[in-house]
Amino acid sequence: MIQKNKAFGTLGLAMKSGNVASGEFMTEQAIRSGEAKLVIVAEDASDNTKKKFRNSCHYYQIPLAIVGDKETLGNAIGKEFRASLAVLDQGFASSISKNLDLEEM
Repeated sequence: MIQKNKAFGTLGLAMKSGNVASGEFMTEQAIRSGEAKLVIVAEDASDNTKKKFRNSCHYYQIPLAIVGDKETLGNAIGKEFRASLAVLDQGFASSISKNLDLEEM
């Protein structure tokens, strides 16, 4: 739990610096454009949403973490509920991914 808290804290810093794309559409756009360095999807997102991001991340070779719930992800970036988000900076992505379990490609 402490590891996740560190990751969510770093996520907040990334958001403040403008290095997070949140929401399904923006996350998808970041993946396709190659800007996404890490994608995080909420555990309580729909199965279709999780499958879509698993497939996209696998295809584009982007690390994926399925962690937390929609409310927790939203709170971490100072927004309402968020099912998915993309970290756009490699430094933040590396720091966050150290504290989360990433899915295998």
